[in-house]
Amino acid sequence: MIEGGERYLVVRLTALGDILHTLPAVAALRAAHKNARIDWVVERKWAPVLEGSPAISEVIPFDRASIFGSITCVRRLREKKYTCAIDFQGLYKSSVLAMLSSAPRRIGFERAWAREPGAALLYTERVVPKGCHVTELNYSLAEKAGASRPVKPEYPLRVPAGGAASVRARLAEQGIGDYIVVGAGGSWRAKCWPTDRYGEFCRKFEKLHGLRAIVTYGPGEESLAEEVCRAANPAAPIAMKTTIEELMGLLAHARCVVAADSGPLHLAAALGTPVVGLYGPTDPSRNGPFVPGAVIVSQARPEEISYKRRTNVSPAMLRITVEQVLEAADSCVKAHA
Repeated sequence: MIEGGERYLVVRLTALGDILHTLPAVAALRAAHKNARIDWVVERKWAPVLEGSPAISEVIPFDRASIFGSITCVRRLREKKYTCAIDFQGLYKSSVLAMLSSAPRRIGFERAWAREPGAALLYTERVVPKGCHVTELNYSLAEKAGASRPVKPEYPLRVPAGGAASVRARLAEQGIGDYIVVGAGGSWRAKCWPTDRYGEFCRKFEKLHGLRAIVTYGPGEESLAEEVCRAANPAAPIAMKTTIEELMGLLAHARCVVAADSGPLHLAAALGTPVVGLYGPTDPSRNGPFVPGAVIVSQARPEEISYKRRTNVSPAMLRITVEQVLEAADSCVKAHA
């Protein structure tokens, strides 16, 4: 039975890291409205990450590349008769989806805080958020809908059984038991650490701990993963392409995950895996893993913090040494032995 007829629509379409930074706010919303319907509309490729979450009643996929798919999605939203839509993204497309859902109450960021300021015109309630980290800002929207800000963030995720079994079988074929994961990619080049340094790290870490590295990569990043593997010789890390379901299984059972500010880093942290985040042009106090115990390696100067999608590796990332990452990963693995 729906509590007071409450039906909430969460709008956060993409990207993976931002979706995970939104999840604790949705968990807080669920804690405040235990019997309410809480649906989440998200781009189809990220839907498997949220499927099965106890905080979410239904995950509604959005196909932005398909007009028919978009229309079908909007029809589904209107059929649900939501009483409140919360737009955590702050873009025109997300605010329009919230409006098209026909929810009479639409919560979003105040104009100065929305990623596209004009999106705020479509909300019925606008929030000036409190906090520094993106997750804290998202809590502010959930609070407007009656949630309380928790002492500790919760990430109610469920690793798909099929994905976990598939990746276990693939690792078994390679004779791999325990392992670490290295994520060499990033949504833009300036956030990445050089592949030759990742390779040197894999070689030295395997020598120290006897743990092979699995190098994950996303679309268009296969060459980066291959470069890491070549640079690691004579160690033998494995470049592995996975589905999102397999990636969840891989990250959930890794001894440690080392990556720059990227979706896999935040997914690993949300799954409770020890992580080492390498940060340069983005600020870890705003975009770092929002979990206790996450280890951050950063040599960035204040003037180097920038969210411009530059195509060259940031000087701040070049300042991070292999020895610093080795020390961080070593302490991370030992702390969770």
